[in-house]
Amino acid sequence: MTDDWTLLPSVLAVVAAGIAIVFAGIRLTRAADELADRTGLGDAVGGALLLGAVTSLPGIVATATGALEGDPGLGLANPVGGVAIQTVWLAIADLVYRRANLEHAAASLQNVLQALILVALLSVPVMAYATPGLRLGWIHPLTLLIPVLYGYGLVLLRRMQAEPMWQPIRTSATSDGDGEGQADERSGASTGRLWAELAALGLVVGVAGWAIGQGGLGVVAATGLPSGLVGFTLTTALTSLPELVVLITAVRMGALTLGVGNTIGGNVFDALMIGLADVFHLEGPVYRDAGAVSLVLLGGTVLMTTVLMTTVLAGGLVMRDRTGVGFEGFAIPVIYLGTVGLAVVSR
Repeated sequence: MTDDWTLLPSVLAVVAAGIAIVFAGIRLTRAADELADRTGLGDAVGGALLLGAVTSLPGIVATATGALEGDPGLGLANPVGGVAIQTVWLAIADLVYRRANLEHAAASLQNVLQALILVALLSVPVMAYATPGLRLGWIHPLTLLIPVLYGYGLVLLRRMQAEPMWQPIRTSATSDGDGEGQADERSGASTGRLWAELAALGLVVGVAGWAIGQGGLGVVAATGLPSGLVGFTLTTALTSLPELVVLITAVRMGALTLGVGNTIGGNVFDALMIGLADVFHLEGPVYRDAGAVSLVLLGGTVLMTTVLMTTVLAGGLVMRDRTGVGFEGFAIPVIYLGTVGLAVVSR
């Protein structure tokens, strides 16, 4: 039971789970990259579907754990914080990739479309917060709109992959999406074995997500910190480690489109998990019970995504500055830290 998780076991659990996630995430990148090539999904769509879903498993389990344990603040903060921290990961990757500005090198219309889908998904919980009295059973009726928008977004991504109506101009700094020199580094494993490996690694990171969720609840109980703040910072940072590991590994491999596609796809998948938090919170709509701190955190995340993912990241992918760290590399971390600070003072 969560009550038995005192501070020390909670901290040890989240640290051990974080280590497991790091090691599993490295192999996840290579397996998903090969599968994206073999299935014909392409790196942007493959990053959204394969990596975006599997690397989100720790966050999914942590979200369900928090909501089922009766802590709506932690349950909602996990997916919201996942969107925020993974946007910060993009700024870190921009620092790691020194050859060119990352949004220039990873130019992809699919990634631009994913950013726009994310904006649509994040608008739904904002409307749900404004109408806390609406209920359909124990959930808010707008929660049902989240998977519908997500599914329609996948249809658009697949259609765009099959019949693109726009292509970025290729330059000497543009990644081909496959990663430099990867042809000689393929595992030689069968496609079935790669799928089995992806599933096994997904199980590892899923169990790690449960440990992080339980550990986060233990930290809340032992310290008295707001559960939304703990979920937005501590547990989210750990459950989002797969996205960071995958992004950095993909960038170092040269598979830039896959890495950026995974991060944005992970954000879109985390936005879908906001609905999961509502479903697993059985006492009523999670937006009604999560508290004012969660609304502050959601607002900061919406600012980071709707403003930055469209005007900064999508704009950067279109404008495509070649040199230096992208301007989002400075703006995104500042807004993230400002959001956490505002949540602290508004407790």
